[in-house]
Amino acid sequence: MSETKEPIIQPGAAQSTQPDDHIILSVRHLKKYFPIRTGVLGQKLQYVRAVDDISFNVRAGRTVGIVGESGCGKTTMGRTVLRLYSVTGGQVLFNGMDLGKMKARELRKIRPQIQMIFQDPYSSLSPRLTVGEIIGEAVRQHKIVPKNEYKEYIFHIMEKCGLQPQYFERYPHEFSGGQRQRICIARSLALKPKLIICDEPVSALDVSIQAQIINLLKELQERDGLAYIFISHDLSVVEHISDEVGVMYLGSMMEYGMTKDIFARPLHPYTEALFSAVPVPDPDFKMKRIILKGDIPSPANPPAGCKFHTRCEKCMDICRMKVPEFRELEPGHFVACHLYDDIAGTDKK
Repeated sequence: MSETKEPIIQPGAAQSTQPDDHIILSVRHLKKYFPIRTGVLGQKLQYVRAVDDISFNVRAGRTVGIVGESGCGKTTMGRTVLRLYSVTGGQVLFNGMDLGKMKARELRKIRPQIQMIFQDPYSSLSPRLTVGEIIGEAVRQHKIVPKNEYKEYIFHIMEKCGLQPQYFERYPHEFSGGQRQRICIARSLALKPKLIICDEPVSALDVSIQAQIINLLKELQERDGLAYIFISHDLSVVEHISDEVGVMYLGSMMEYGMTKDIFARPLHPYTEALFSAVPVPDPDFKMKRIILKGDIPSPANPPAGCKFHTRCEKCMDICRMKVPEFRELEPGHFVACHLYDDIAGTDKK
């Protein structure tokens, strides 16, 4: 499959808030296709385009939120960045190194620097291991600290994540959902990562526990300078924790920009529809809800032109025929929509 050309300006490339603020992860035209039908000779004839040409950057100490409906490819994108799935096309550059082309031995050295917090804190922890073993298993494997400092180091990580020392010998089934998620966070932090991919880390928790976990993640970020890719369908959580936001639909990025800009002025009709569903804590305020008609098309057979045109109230003829260009409409604010073709054309002149 041929790769598209790299854009001159990439989402997330224009904003910088600190002198030492540097890009640690650059995702360029990332694609992940899963074959679902093969021919007589084994050739792949049809694919599910789970991730289809995604680009963004992540800076040290910053958070990029990824939102979208269930099935839009958010989790697949995160796992492909981590190389849990192979890369079909494009590049994932971590500190300038292409993860997609690394061999197993090279990738193993990078693994501790990129970690993941999974959605379900119940199934992501081994029931046969104690908390100390869960947190320390990879620490031993990657030789993060000397053997004589191992236990003290695990206790220190547990303390940072709000876990009591007596939990060291206990098993996951003895803890609540919020405590289990803290164990998952501690397991990730123990390897001294620079980037953590958070795959809906609070969706299975109560609201009060969600707030505790989100505050913990922000506190750890400020203390250790961590970068996050925060995948979620909860827009209020994303608004609270993210510096930049990307909106995905059917494997593609529809809109990308700074959080304050995206939430103050969403440009894409899909983004507007998502935001209209966010509850407002004011009984006198009535939000005009935008109801999307129809079902999400199959990623194995996406519609021609704009992927969203089958459900868009603002659909034009060009939307059915031509894929919209993902362009920068405002400083740091990118959108893929034909509604702004005239504006973009005027800017170029």
